[in-house]
Amino acid sequence: MKNIMSNNVIVVNHPLCEHNLAVIRDKNINSDGFKNSMRRLATILILEATKDLPLKKYNIETPIKECTVNKVDDDYKIIFAPILRAGLAISDVASAIVPDASIQHVGMYRDETTLEPVWYYDKTPVYYENPEKIKVFILDPMIATGNSSHAAISLFLKKGILIENMVFVSILSCPEGLSLLTKDFPDLKIITAKIDECLNERGYIVPGLGDAGDRLFNTFEK
Repeated sequence: MKNIMSNNVIVVNHPLCEHNLAVIRDKNINSDGFKNSMRRLATILILEATKDLPLKKYNIETPIKECTVNKVDDDYKIIFAPILRAGLAISDVASAIVPDASIQHVGMYRDETTLEPVWYYDKTPVYYENPEKIKVFILDPMIATGNSSHAAISLFLKKGILIENMVFVSILSCPEGLSLLTKDFPDLKIITAKIDECLNERGYIVPGLGDAGDRLFNTFEK
């Protein structure tokens, strides 16, 4: 675990992270309770992920007098990129916190036989102007095998986004997925609430919380 932690992986140590993780792990929690705790976790993680956004001084007038204030530098473009569909649980919160950000969806599902990602949607532009002035936050509740995460990161790298301008935000992670990402992208910052034990033979995180997308959208098979 020490090797993982030395590679820009930040585990957010907060009592409310622990509490809300306990809620969403419980297989008997209802859908409303699951969604609300996911939102609370997403809020804490997005605040941590965005704490290094560049600031710039601006002059404004308060009702009392003119003064100089710090605001997020509007020379930078902020992108939240949720991996569909479970990433929407984080992007909804992120958009409320940073309302001027662009939401650019990337869609893929995991082939349950090969555990490899299968692309079906990409709402990113063909190329980015001034990529050095773009901050990208990739959002997915789980880093399990790391294959979908790897594909999303690679997509933005191919379009010129700098790895140092990317942050991956995940509620739950495991050593196997983190090892893949930190090996191939050592300069990538990863924000997560917990690193679990391992993957099982089906590629699910142990002890984990099951399939986040199914639990969010009530798409369990009957």
